[in-house]
Amino acid sequence: MIKQTFDQLSAMLAKLATDDGFRDRMQSDPVRALSALGIELDPAKVPAVRSLPSKQVSAADHATFESKEAGERTMVLFMLSGVSASRLAT
Repeated sequence: MIKQTFDQLSAMLAKLATDDGFRDRMQSDPVRALSALGIELDPAKVPAVRSLPSKQVSAADHATFESKEAGERTMVLFMLSGVSASRLAT
């Protein structure tokens, strides 16, 4: 089972997009690489053959992930405050 937070997933995507050392560790020992970010991964769930997305794909995924989370956070603030979401984003 994988347990993680938004910040941990964001950090993982950012590292996959920019950090060659992290990418190497993810290929050779993903359980240990993710553990360094505080993400628990069951070793039994790790496929024997692994393939990482390119840095460009990881960067795009990171941007999409961040954008989606920002939208959800703004919506929560809107629902709690009654203030327009567009006013909260500025």
